[in-house]
Amino acid sequence: MEKKVISIGTVCELTGLSERQIRYYEERKLVFPERTKGGNRKYSFEDVEKLKHISLQIRDGVNTFELKQQLLSGERGRMTKLREV
Repeated sequence: MEKKVISIGTVCELTGLSERQIRYYEERKLVFPERTKGGNRKYSFEDVEKLKHISLQIRDGVNTFELKQQLLSGERGRMTKLREV
């Protein structure tokens, strides 16, 4: 599992998203940052890539429900492949 060390401010710079957009995607259970003892969100580079993908999909008209279904489907596919190995 990739270490989560990137602050939300840096994620904003890397993705072009606002803090509010990132929090919204978290509320919609599309991304899962870790929290420090002080409550600050920390993200991995995988999270950053996922947020970039989410942003592109939203721009193309995909809603968050559909995105969640896609992400869940992708996770199931990865778990199946891991079990086959």
